[in-house]
Amino acid sequence: MHPPYFHRMPVTNHHIQCLLQCIDLEEKEQVQRYSLDQQHTLKSLKAEGLALHPLVVTRKNFGYADYPEISFRLNFPPEVSLFRDGAAIECFCAGETPVKGVLLNLEGRGGEFRLFAPDFPDWIEDDGVGIKLAPDQRTTSIMKAALNNLEGNKVLYTLFEKMHGEPAMAEKDSINTSRLTFTNKRLNESQQQAVAAIVENEDILIVHGPPGTGKTTTLIEAIIQLVAKGEKLLVAAPSNAAVDHIAQGLISRSVKILRVGNTSKVNEAVFMHTPEGRLANSRQQKEIRQLKIQAEEYRKMALKYKRSFGKAEREQRNLLFKEVKNIRTEIKKLQVYNEEKLFAEADVILGTPVGLADAGIERIHFNTLFIDEAGQLIEPLAWCIFPLADKYVLAGDHLQLPPTVLSQEATRLGFNRSVLELGIASIPSIYLLNIQYRMRASIAGFSAQYFYKGLLHTHESLLDKGPHLTFIDTAGSGYQEKQGSDGMSLQNEGEMAIIQKLLETELSDINKIAFISPYAGQVTAARELLPKEMRISTIDSFQGQEKEIILLSLVRSNDESEIGFLKDYRRMNVAITRAKEQLYVIGDSATIGGDPFYLAFLTYVEQYGQYRSVWEFEF
Repeated sequence: MHPPYFHRMPVTNHHIQCLLQCIDLEEKEQVQRYSLDQQHTLKSLKAEGLALHPLVVTRKNFGYADYPEISFRLNFPPEVSLFRDGAAIECFCAGETPVKGVLLNLEGRGGEFRLFAPDFPDWIEDDGVGIKLAPDQRTTSIMKAALNNLEGNKVLYTLFEKMHGEPAMAEKDSINTSRLTFTNKRLNESQQQAVAAIVENEDILIVHGPPGTGKTTTLIEAIIQLVAKGEKLLVAAPSNAAVDHIAQGLISRSVKILRVGNTSKVNEAVFMHTPEGRLANSRQQKEIRQLKIQAEEYRKMALKYKRSFGKAEREQRNLLFKEVKNIRTEIKKLQVYNEEKLFAEADVILGTPVGLADAGIERIHFNTLFIDEAGQLIEPLAWCIFPLADKYVLAGDHLQLPPTVLSQEATRLGFNRSVLELGIASIPSIYLLNIQYRMRASIAGFSAQYFYKGLLHTHESLLDKGPHLTFIDTAGSGYQEKQGSDGMSLQNEGEMAIIQKLLETELSDINKIAFISPYAGQVTAARELLPKEMRISTIDSFQGQEKEIILLSLVRSNDESEIGFLKDYRRMNVAITRAKEQLYVIGDSATIGGDPFYLAFLTYVEQYGQYRSVWEFEF
């Protein structure tokens, strides 16, 4: 195993220097973007989806690692939200010092966050409490440390140079799969090839999994095969939701896993495989529980001494808090001891890169590291966990949305280039999963041709013909885009009227329908106008999800044929591959048709779908 830390040497590699520069740029942009000051008011932060305020605290408890955890609800769901599970946050209240923490989950009007503090703030239940996004200093420091140590690790630095070297020739021999006994008998040939390649891998390889091709199924089979060989494995993904998804798949196949870090939501099946869940009924945990009760009693006694008290009371309060601190130190020692036993017992340990870096697993030898959804992972985060294993599997789709980067300058320098995109250009061992099982053939066909060069095929069960793809053209209707109510994004009232008409006349089962749009302003409008039980989301937030019926509103309609960030065609690849049975796209052909990509899409619809005009709808 490669040692995780090395004596720091001055960085000479210009690629590493560039990545360090990008981290600094992103950090500065975060500080500026998330500041709460005269320039960035609470109102403006809420409008941009960067703050949630006010919160109503519904529950308080000491959770993972004995950190305070707060459940909350909002009086109204946020119109726009850039909060993601695992995001760095600050909890604030007017006139008080903010407390740093992490968002555990947010769904609708409710959520939960953890504070990095020994106790709950005195003001946590006051009126005017809120949370806002904050610079992720922990992640920043971990990435910088990993990059600064990279040149000192000869093995990893060789890999780094390889991945930043000349483009590789994507050539590979067919692998003999007959030597393996697959536990999943339904794997197709491309999935079997990928599994066999992973089992034989001695370095690094890529599993390219377009939408609906069974990437998770393939990875789970490969993990089972490697565990059977006696390997100890590490699995990472950029989001807690993605980690939990593959964790659930492994649990269903009876693989001995340990999920470290934060679970994305309160999922009982996954929780039972976290250190907390595994130890819930153990003798050691009972001892920890008693210590927590004792600490809480001392804490309450200390809090009886309020702001106006004398020297003796102050000394007593300090003694009580000191005792609380001592007890929590003892709790931490017991937790670390217990967790190390769990680490040894597990065949597979899973978490986000930062969660794994914080888990204290650097002394464990891992044979293979799997990075799922690697197309969403910025490169430096990969180098944070590469030192933990000998071999690597990168899985994902670089032709969907890249990682989110705030700094335009960092983006210009290539910071939003994922580790998967980097690997696709430099690693010869690439295994494409080439049969999709999600969408009707007419829905999948355009992406299959345009993005996957005709190499992606649809399973025979989805080949039947029918009206599965529809484009509703608003050209000439006067339904032009306008600034949304948040003042930050665009919306199109005419397209919303068409969608409402579709729901009234043609579509009935709301539970099977999702509305998506590239623009947050249109999503805000949709939440006001469409049924509350319908799934409504930006395209970016809907990546990785699916629905039977998708309503896609493109929004852009103007005399200049300006299409803005619709120019990122990967966003459209995500959008049009979410629907299983029916995809409705509402847009202005006169605006988007001047772009060669959208012209090709419109041509495809005319050939394989339904092309309808706005004039078919009576308002």
